[in-house]
Amino acid sequence: MTLQTPAAPQPATLIATLGGQPQVITFALDALLAQGETISEVYILHLSLANPRTRQAWQRLQAEFVDDYYAGRRCRLRHVPITRNGAELDDIRSEADASAAFAVIRDLIVELKTEGRRLHLCISGGRRMLALLVTSVITIFGDFNDRLWHMHTPETTLARVKDGAQMHVTPADGVRLIAVPLNPWGAYFPVLRTLAQPTLANLPEHLRRLTAVDEPRCRQVWEQLSPRERDVLRAFAQGLRPDQVAERLSISLSTVNTHKTKILAECRVAWALPPNEPRDYRFIREHFAAFIEGV
Repeated sequence: MTLQTPAAPQPATLIATLGGQPQVITFALDALLAQGETISEVYILHLSLANPRTRQAWQRLQAEFVDDYYAGRRCRLRHVPITRNGAELDDIRSEADASAAFAVIRDLIVELKTEGRRLHLCISGGRRMLALLVTSVITIFGDFNDRLWHMHTPETTLARVKDGAQMHVTPADGVRLIAVPLNPWGAYFPVLRTLAQPTLANLPEHLRRLTAVDEPRCRQVWEQLSPRERDVLRAFAQGLRPDQVAERLSISLSTVNTHKTKILAECRVAWALPPNEPRDYRFIREHFAAFIEGV
């Protein structure tokens, strides 16, 4: 009789909401790793980094991930700002803001599920509205392998770790992840996913409006780029991640990141963005998707 080696755990992605308490993310990640989960990437959902507490929390969190490693394990850290019409929201004050936030969260989760990712979602950080929106999205676009988590931190521990004063705890500190019952209604009724996506009928008009607003800025950036930088921009605008861009163009990931840095530097000039405000390849995809069809 031949003994079969148990299959390695399927890599998973942690999505967490962030406010002013960065330790929420490391506590959740440590707890999941202790359970034997293989978390290969972490996505942080947050409101504008113009808020000093949110910016400080993000910077504190970045210090825990060095060169895409966390505690000696390969694990990427990425962040996704909540935006409306290309501008980061500093709060969710209206139905229009909530709809825009829903769309950002939906697009992230749909992209990750399309890649076959298993998701863990920690909703204990940041605005309560973000937690509600994440819960709403995952019930539509999640499946039976995904998990939704709330974190309980005893008051005595909370006072000690507040604002990232302590980024890791021991079992004696009493921090616990609590599984939130999750019914993935979209898996039962796929029509719900169709209804929650932008309608195809409205998509051409949406792209025309987006192009009309961004075309001069996109053109300004495009004209400042080398042919290879344009190839990288085009690949990002078509929805590829950095590793996929590297594979398509047969270049190293570090070269992709060098080109991306140049592209985003030109975007900061064209859009008059604050110099210290982080942007990533998603900004390129959001603003150049329609533009590249005409060049």
